[in-house]
Amino acid sequence: MKKLVILCLAAALCSSCGIYKKYSRPEVQTDGLYGEAQTADTLSLGDVNWKEIFTDPHLQSLIEKALEQNTDLKSAQLNVKASEAALKSARLSYLPSFNLGPQGSITSFDNRYTTKVYNVALTANWQVDIFNKLTNAKRKSKAVYEASKEYRQAVRSQVITGVANLYYTLLMVDAQYEVSKETADKWKESVEAMKAMKEAGMANEAAVAQYEGTYYSILASTNEIEDKRLQVRNALCTLLAQTPQEIERGTLDEQVMPANITVGVPLQLLSNRPDVRAAEFSLMQAYYATAEARSSLYPSINLSGTLGWTNSGGGAIVNPGKMLLSAVGSVLMPIFNAGANRARVKIMKAQQEQALLSFQQALLNAGAEVNNSMAQYQSAHERTMIHSRQVEALERAVESTKLLMNYGPTTYLEVLTAEQSLLAARLNHIATRFDEIQGVVNLYTALGGGREIEYEGK
Repeated sequence: MKKLVILCLAAALCSSCGIYKKYSRPEVQTDGLYGEAQTADTLSLGDVNWKEIFTDPHLQSLIEKALEQNTDLKSAQLNVKASEAALKSARLSYLPSFNLGPQGSITSFDNRYTTKVYNVALTANWQVDIFNKLTNAKRKSKAVYEASKEYRQAVRSQVITGVANLYYTLLMVDAQYEVSKETADKWKESVEAMKAMKEAGMANEAAVAQYEGTYYSILASTNEIEDKRLQVRNALCTLLAQTPQEIERGTLDEQVMPANITVGVPLQLLSNRPDVRAAEFSLMQAYYATAEARSSLYPSINLSGTLGWTNSGGGAIVNPGKMLLSAVGSVLMPIFNAGANRARVKIMKAQQEQALLSFQQALLNAGAEVNNSMAQYQSAHERTMIHSRQVEALERAVESTKLLMNYGPTTYLEVLTAEQSLLAARLNHIATRFDEIQGVVNLYTALGGGREIEYEGK
C-alpha cells in the first residue's frame, strides 16, 4: 500500500511540472518599435528627473502640491496598501493555524449527582504544499501587488504631466489674451482715428464701419479667450484637489525646454513604462492563476493535531485532569469535482492568453505614442521657427502699409488686411510654441518619465 501511494505521488509530480515553473517573460520584438523615431542612443528623456524637464519654479511648486493632494494618486496608494496586505496574508498561509478552544459542561442527574467535564485544547492545522497550490497563490498575490505599484506609478506620471500640460495651456491662453487685448486696444485707437479722418473728409463711412466691425470681432474673441482661461485654471485646481482660485505663474516666453531630445532604445519601455510593466504583471498574475488551478487537480494533504488538558477519559471522569494529545493526517483527492477543476484550468489558460495579447498590445501602443510625440515635437519646432519669421515679416508689412496710406496711394483696406494677417500670425505662433512644449511633455510621458526615485533602477 505504501509503495502504491509513493508511485501515485511520483506520477502526479511528473505530470504536474507546469505548477512548479516560475514565470518567464515571453519573447517580445522591439525592433522598429519607434518607427521613424528609431535611435541607437541609449539615453532617454524618460530617465530624466521631472524637475530637470519642468524648470519653471511656479510649475514645480504646483506639481509638488499635486503629488501631495491629488485624490487619484491617494486612491492608488491605498490600493497598493490593500494589495500588500493580501500578499502578507498569502505568505502566512504557509504557517499552521492555531486555535484555542476551551470547553466545559456540568451534568446533574436527579439533582444529586453532578458531573463536571472540562477540555482545554490547542488545535493546529497545516496544509502541506506539495503541489505548490499555496506557492502559486502567493506568487499571484505578489504579481497583483507589483501591478498595483505600477498603477500608482502610472497615476503619478499622469499627475505630473497633467499639471504640466494644463499649466502650459494656461500660459498659452494668457499669451493669446494679451495679444488679442493689445490688438483690440490698437484697433480702438484706429476706429477713433478713422472717425476723425471722416470728419476731415479724408475717409468715408465704409472705412469707419470696416474698422469698427474688425474691432468688435477682436473684442469678442478676447472675451472667449478670457472664458477659456477661467476653464483651464479651474481644471488645474481640480487636479490639485483644491477649490478654484488664482494660480501663480510665469509666461510662455520664459519657458525653456531641454535642448537635446533623445528617446533611447525601445527595450527601455519594458522597464520604464508603468502601464507596460503593469500589463506584464497582469500576465504574470494570470500565469500563476493557471498554475494554481492546475494544483487543484492533485491531492491536498492536511496535518492536524490537538494538545491540551482534560478530565474526560472516555467513559470516566478523572480529577485532576490528564494530558490530551492527538494527531491526524489526511489526503483529499478530487473525484467528482475533477471535471469542474479541469474546466477552471481551461478558463485560466484562456485568460492567460488574453493577458499575453494585452501585454503585447501595451508595448505596441507605447511605441506608437513615442513615435507620435516625437513627430509632434519636431513638426511644431519647425513651425515655431517659420511662424516667428512670419510675424517679423508681417510687422514690417503693417508699418509699411501705414506709411504708404499716409503718404502714398495705399488704401485703408490694405492696412486692415495687413493688421488682420499679423494678428492671425501672432496667435498661430503662440499656438505652435505651445504644441512644441506639449510635444516634449507628451514624449516625456510616452518614455515613462516621472517615476519615483526609489523606483528607478529596479
